[in-house]
Amino acid sequence: MTTVAAYAAPAAKAPLERTTIERRAVREFDVLIDIKFAGICHSDIHQAREGWGKATFPMVPGHEIAGIVSEVGPGVTKFQVGDRVGVGCMVDSCRECDNCKAGLEQYCTGGNVGTYNSVGKDGEPTYGGYSEKVVVDENFVLGIPEGISLDEAAPLLCAGITTYSPLKHWNAGPGKKVAIVGMGGLGHMGVKLAHALGAEVTVLSQSLRKQDDGLKLGADHYYATSDPKTFEELRGTLDLIISTVSAPLDLGAYLSLLKTDGALVNVGAPEEPVSLNLFSVIGGRKTLAGSGIGGIPETQEMLNFCAEHGFGAEIELISADQINEAYERVLASDVRYRFVIDVATI
Repeated sequence: MTTVAAYAAPAAKAPLERTTIERRAVREFDVLIDIKFAGICHSDIHQAREGWGKATFPMVPGHEIAGIVSEVGPGVTKFQVGDRVGVGCMVDSCRECDNCKAGLEQYCTGGNVGTYNSVGKDGEPTYGGYSEKVVVDENFVLGIPEGISLDEAAPLLCAGITTYSPLKHWNAGPGKKVAIVGMGGLGHMGVKLAHALGAEVTVLSQSLRKQDDGLKLGADHYYATSDPKTFEELRGTLDLIISTVSAPLDLGAYLSLLKTDGALVNVGAPEEPVSLNLFSVIGGRKTLAGSGIGGIPETQEMLNFCAEHGFGAEIELISADQINEAYERVLASDVRYRFVIDVATI
């Protein structure tokens, strides 16, 4: 066991504070990672404040982890000391169900083991990336290519893969008109990725406040959803809409923007239920869908894709003592576009 410094929420809705946690000794197939950077995801806030249901405390959030391998178990073949690596939203799965065998560990039928606020196969609680070190089975560690700096790579482990996976699944590419709802941590990555995949990209945001940024990141069009004319002008024009927002939307209004056989895919998860008139999907044979993160193979594919295209996330680097302030700024949509903690400051 190794004692490491971390930032944890001691109870639901309580401010995060510096503490220490125990990391397990390195087992045969484990990788010990010196964490350099950890992204702050909106889902960290949902969980630390029990917005998605009962949680386990103390909680060390963080599932956008980038660092350097400092030790490997004797059975490890995929990584060696000194490698640049990342860890995303899960650190284990059953590995035996059809989904796991297909590289879709995120949809493990028995439930994957979350990087934090979860329980490992050893019965111990999992603690996330707001900490100095983490020990993870090599099969749930990703290689970060040299083409991306570690701080800009960290958010790719959630924000990047959460948008890449549905874009790939619903065939975003040349000839496709794709809209991204929301220009936040996930949304800005959705814009970059959809553009790099060759799609015609539209941003649907509450206001035009971030329009210049959206166009710089690769959007072809930018509309304010607060303007009723937007829904008239874009009616029936889009092939795919990825909603990254965690506030409830008027789903019928967004479904009206789709062409026949179009899909509205939700990757943002509001804390409350939403309602839908089914005629919104019946007319036009439309799909209302959801998508989680990606599996390990697809996450590695996404990291390699970003390196090939020369981009990571747009980040604001903060020190650990700014985490609580950063949470409030995320809730106020006051971040361009992902807070990343410099773990050396913990």
